[in-house]
Amino acid sequence: MYYMGIDVGSVSTDVVLLDKGLNVVEEIYLKTQGSPIQSVYEAMKIVRDKYDSKQISGVGTTGSGRMIAAAITGADVIKNEITTHAIAASHTDPDVKTILEIGGQDSKIIILRDGIISDFAMNTVGAAGTGSFLDRQAERLGIEIDDLGKLALKSEVQVRIAGRCAVFAESDIIHKQQLGYSKEDLIAGLCQALARNFLSNLGKGKEIQDKIYFQGGVAANLGIKKAFEDLLQKEVIVPKHFKVMGSVGAAILAKEAVEKNGGMTSFKGFDILNAKTHARSFECNDCPNHCEVVMIYSNNQRIGCFSDRCGKYQNQTDVRFKV
Repeated sequence: MYYMGIDVGSVSTDVVLLDKGLNVVEEIYLKTQGSPIQSVYEAMKIVRDKYDSKQISGVGTTGSGRMIAAAITGADVIKNEITTHAIAASHTDPDVKTILEIGGQDSKIIILRDGIISDFAMNTVGAAGTGSFLDRQAERLGIEIDDLGKLALKSEVQVRIAGRCAVFAESDIIHKQQLGYSKEDLIAGLCQALARNFLSNLGKGKEIQDKIYFQGGVAANLGIKKAFEDLLQKEVIVPKHFKVMGSVGAAILAKEAVEKNGGMTSFKGFDILNAKTHARSFECNDCPNHCEVVMIYSNNQRIGCFSDRCGKYQNQTDVRFKV
């Protein structure tokens, strides 16, 4: 029997399966490509080809698309990314005190004390320091994204890049490139700038204690890991399942939710793959909030709803939307 965790983000959709001992037995990493519904379906197809519906004991969802994933699959628990990343890190190592997480479109720092979140900060506005920005710079420099970190470690000259804004950072890189700096030095300077920006914005006023975990897709970049270590003068650990820690946390919480519910799960099974699912949205004018309400339909039957602040439309569905 397995517990499924689904993390739907703007860049990637991650799915893991944990066994009863909470060991990762399956890890799926897909590009969302602007279509969270389709990416969830693609991930479910991969799981269906290896497992039977009866083997899935519970489902948890997280990420910016957690409501959509929950409506499609029938989730037992829905939690935000801060909670799931913290749960996964604490389960992996109870001594973790700081989590640095950088994803495709956002970044966050989570402070843990005795396994409990005591503080956190999240940046969803600026593009500088995110995976998408790194992808863009790698493409512009003609470098494979997977090679960025290795090249940064080969740098011999320190180059200071402006890192507070993606536009300024890119302009500065172009300027330094025209001065004749090597790609290795430019990439190392960019890694330093991103780490410096992260710590000055999200880490400001926070006591960053070790053990320190570096999570999210950007943790694959050895250059940024080294930049964090140079700036903090502490070891930064990249856990084995760094790309999918949000999903791991969601699966752990799903196990807890199912056990509290007497072993019963809300998972709909893989028959959901035979349904046609789509989203519709409208602006509610019943109050000054003017919420843009999103409805999820499966075979023209409404299975979920979110984005209404008052809960008026959410309460008309059977899906449990708890954040």
